[in-house]
Amino acid sequence: MIEKTFIAIKPDGVQRALIGEVIKRFENAGLKLIGIKMQWLDKDFALKHYTEDISKRRGEKVREMLVNYIVEGPVIAMVWEGIHAIEIVRKIIGDTEPKGAAPGTIRGDFCHVSYDYADKKGKAIRNIIHASGNKQDAEYEIKLWFKDKELHSYEVSHEKYVK
Repeated sequence: MIEKTFIAIKPDGVQRALIGEVIKRFENAGLKLIGIKMQWLDKDFALKHYTEDISKRRGEKVREMLVNYIVEGPVIAMVWEGIHAIEIVRKIIGDTEPKGAAPGTIRGDFCHVSYDYADKKGKAIRNIIHASGNKQDAEYEIKLWFKDKELHSYEVSHEKYVK
């Protein structure tokens, strides 16, 4: 039941100085940060992150827009651990389309753009954050972004209440 998941604060989240706020939300939920770094991606790495699977599901144009978006500035890459971490993180970040994200979620509180607006502008939707969608994505993304030695094991004080 204890899972690891990958989260990236995208360039718009970094540039808007939301790093601390984002981290606070996951810490407040009882998740444990076990890896973090800042990285400015090149297109080759971005294409490994946004795999061809995205092209199959959403089209090559969408993949190209996502790649162009994530290389615009530095990204904060993180690995979080906790009970049902993947599902919990997805709830905290909110719907992928900010317009539909509930208040209280990261996307609901800090962005509001719609797919329609982004499509008209010919850009990827700016939604501050990426999180692994499922266990397979989490495993792939963690291995892509982090070496084993960059992930740390330690105990936080509240873990004694969930053991």
